[in-house]
Amino acid sequence: MANKTLPLALLTGALALGLSSAATAGGASAEMLANTCAGCHGTQGASVGPASPSIAGMEKENFIETMEGFQEGKIYSTIMGRIAKGYTEDEIKAMAGYFAAQTFVPAKQSFDEGLVSSGQKLHDKYCEKCHAEGGKVLKGEEYVLLAGQWTPYLHNSMIDFQAGTREMPKKMKSKLDKLVKKEGDKGVAALLAYYASQQ
Repeated sequence: MANKTLPLALLTGALALGLSSAATAGGASAEMLANTCAGCHGTQGASVGPASPSIAGMEKENFIETMEGFQEGKIYSTIMGRIAKGYTEDEIKAMAGYFAAQTFVPAKQSFDEGLVSSGQKLHDKYCEKCHAEGGKVLKGEEYVLLAGQWTPYLHNSMIDFQAGTREMPKKMKSKLDKLVKKEGDKGVAALLAYYASQQ
């Protein structure tokens, strides 16, 4: 008798577990979906590799718009365009909520301390209006996080922006053009040192 009821008990338990973790289409929980990003963006979105950005704490709408941009080919990428196409709209929304709820962990990295002061002044002059509070993520803001982000990732992004590979908002292009014209590559390096210093 016990042998006959055991499978039913297991089935009931598995069903309850599945229902408790299901959040969106396909029955996958937001955490399960987010775990598919961990290989590049780290557990809970805290990247441990300098080429990939940390996405913990990323605003929901920013995450959704970015993923849609990858899917539609509007945002340049090496592999994200292909990866993003593998998710449904509901799955992307679930992941957006998950990552928005995570705490951002600044990257532990070296930087040129001699450039930090000038980098802060350049940030205040050229970037602070959009990337407030030293480039930190602010709730409800669409702008991406700069403070504490991996320097190699930011550096590569700047190269893409300057080369026209990635499209810049008009406001950003105007500011960056002015900064580069006046300060050159050293100005960009100072900015990146400042962001790396923000812990």
